[in-house]
Amino acid sequence: MSQLERRPLIAGNWKMNGLKASSAELVRIIQGAANVGAGADLLICPPATLIMSFAEAARGSRIAVGGQDCRAEPSGAFTGDVSAEMLADLGATAVIVGHSERRTLHQETDAVVRAKAAAAWRAGLTAIVCIGETRAEREAGQTLAVLGRQLDGSLPAGVSAANLVIAYEPVWAIGTGLTPTSGDVAQAHEFIRERIVATHGEAGQAVRILYGGSVKPSNARELMAIANVDGTLVGGASLKATDFLGIAAAYS
Repeated sequence: MSQLERRPLIAGNWKMNGLKASSAELVRIIQGAANVGAGADLLICPPATLIMSFAEAARGSRIAVGGQDCRAEPSGAFTGDVSAEMLADLGATAVIVGHSERRTLHQETDAVVRAKAAAAWRAGLTAIVCIGETRAEREAGQTLAVLGRQLDGSLPAGVSAANLVIAYEPVWAIGTGLTPTSGDVAQAHEFIRERIVATHGEAGQAVRILYGGSVKPSNARELMAIANVDGTLVGGASLKATDFLGIAAAYS
């Protein structure tokens, strides 16, 4: 499958930002989406507290809504956690798992991420599995080794274009304003594509691979033109309709 056959995805990760009043920004995104980014799917992942209201507001629009994390178990004595089934019940269609902030701040291993991805599939959600190297790992020349280890450890069997999106986010580029060179991004994405095809067969050709890390309207078009970049996972820039839609405009 060629890159032209994989429909791009622009996904916004709001992280721990947003209150009820933030629905006004979602409305601006919904309204603006009618005029930009027609060549891409658009997804907003707000905090869990806003998923239901966002899903209701976005119903019938181009905007899908997802979660930012889930527990592997469907239910149980796990105070404060949210299951994939709960996210689906609220109207989510996807969930981010394995974000570097979860891997680092909550010490999530590849095995934990794999269990969460499997839970997402169990609940009928698309799992957006995040991978990426730290600055120390990059400077040590370990980028591809790290990506390979994370891919092998974080993806369950049964990969398909419908149930999986990979998000490559160099940890050192998230929220720093720093971005890898186009050549660096191309190398990483080519490696990821080859690895998932080698380990999961031809289904890996159809899986979308997103780039994330200080993406903004001014550099989105250049980054999205790189081979095997099928969209982006956006952090802070997704909190503002003008910025999120400006990035989506790369696919207008």
